[in-house]
Amino acid sequence: MISVLLADDQELVRAGLRMIVDAEPDLTVVGEAADGAEAVAQARAYRPDLILMDIQMPHVDGIAATRTVLRDNPSTKVLMLTTFDRSQLVYDALVAGASGFLLKDAPRDQLTGGIRAVHRGEELLAPSITRRLIEEFTRADRLPQHPGVGALTEREREVLLLVARGRSNAEIAQDLFVSLQTVKTHVARLLTKLGVRDRVQAVVVAYESGLVRPGG
Repeated sequence: MISVLLADDQELVRAGLRMIVDAEPDLTVVGEAADGAEAVAQARAYRPDLILMDIQMPHVDGIAATRTVLRDNPSTKVLMLTTFDRSQLVYDALVAGASGFLLKDAPRDQLTGGIRAVHRGEELLAPSITRRLIEEFTRADRLPQHPGVGALTEREREVLLLVARGRSNAEIAQDLFVSLQTVKTHVARLLTKLGVRDRVQAVVVAYESGLVRPGG
C-alpha cells in the first residue's frame, strides 16, 4: 500500500484528489495539508511514501516545503502539482528534490500511474518537457562541477548520459549491449556516488555539471 499526503490550498482540489487516490486498491490518503507549513507537519507525523504537492501555496510554498520534507525524511517522494504556467517554478521544484510533476488537470489514470511510477523511482513523468526545462534554466558554463561526478567510472558516466537523454533501463541495456540487471546496478551506484535520490536529480546533475549541454 502506497501512503499519500495531499498538499493543496484548495479544498475542492484535495477532495477530488482524495476520491481518486482512495479508489485505488494499492493507494491510500493518510493526510491533507492546506499550505506548505501544514505539509511539513503532516509529513513528520505520517511519514508518507509520497506527497502530492501544489507548487504555489500560501505562507510556505511547495518548493520550500519540499526542501524541508526531504531533509527530514529523504525516503519520501514528492510529486509536484502545477498548472505549468511558470516554468521556472517547475525547474526550482526539481532542484529542490521533487521527483516529477503533473498538471492539475491530468486525467485520472495519469495521476494514479504517476504516483506509482514515482514511488518505484522510475523515469520522469514527462521526460521531454522536463529535459527542456532543465536545458532552459541550467547554465552549465557557470555552474561548479558536482563533487560526485569525478568519482564516476567511465561506464557510469555513459549510463548517466543516457539517463539524462531520457533512455529507460531497457533501452540503455540495448544501447550498451549489457543485461538489464547490469544497467540497474550502474544506475544504483551512480545515484549513490552523486548523492542524489533518484533519476530526476541525476538528470539535473548531468546538466549542471556540463556532462550534457543544452541542445546536445
